[in-house]
Amino acid sequence: MKTIVIALLILTFARCTKHKNMKDKVPAESQQNSSSYKANRNSKYYTKLNTIVIATEIGDTLQFKGKDFNKIIDNHGEFLFEIPENPDYLYREFGNRLNFGSERGKDEYYILYAYFVKQKNGIEKYSDQRKKLIDIYSNINTLFSYIQYGGTYFGHQQLRILGYAEYSIYLYSRNNDNIQKTYDISKQKALYIKSLRQVVDDEINIDHQTSDQQKADRSKKMNTLIDKLNEQITNNFYLQRAQAFHYGNYEYY
Repeated sequence: MKTIVIALLILTFARCTKHKNMKDKVPAESQQNSSSYKANRNSKYYTKLNTIVIATEIGDTLQFKGKDFNKIIDNHGEFLFEIPENPDYLYREFGNRLNFGSERGKDEYYILYAYFVKQKNGIEKYSDQRKKLIDIYSNINTLFSYIQYGGTYFGHQQLRILGYAEYSIYLYSRNNDNIQKTYDISKQKALYIKSLRQVVDDEINIDHQTSDQQKADRSKKMNTLIDKLNEQITNNFYLQRAQAFHYGNYEYY
């Protein structure tokens, strides 16, 4: 009887050891299979060109060697998510490292984000909305550049606007067939435009370093930008996206 018990214990130990060894191997094998699946799944986005040039709506271009572009696809599958995420979130999670860690690298990340998400949204389908959003965001960026007397941030932001606009296009495409807020926004827009003009007046009043003529010229330029925004914001969607972009990116004390 004692011999049988010992034999059973040895057999049980052997089975447990085998099972443990198999468990130890699973993560590495699963990771390898997952990486292969990811590469195969995204390979349809590869380019066969020796060089690929990405042209933007604001006139800037990005150029990559074909193999480098395909490597970006392998390493940054977040550009190809079925449901696009906000580019700020994606950059914090995936972009702020390797070749995208610098300010210029961040610019490229947002341009690449716009490039891929634009294809998912529809390049021609939303071309008018895309142009209007880029114009609205650009005017807000230029307005605050005047308010803050310039700076490198605003130059970088002009390129990143492409990513913000494309994410907004995704939000538009998701809600376009079921927009509920169709009421007249004229009073809401008037309040927003008035608040921008008030900011300009307040900034001019605390400017003690320039002449009256320079103040007048500066005020005129800024109010001209606000006039353009007043024309471009034509419905609730553009009003809310303008405010979200404004309050999310331009906060000064």
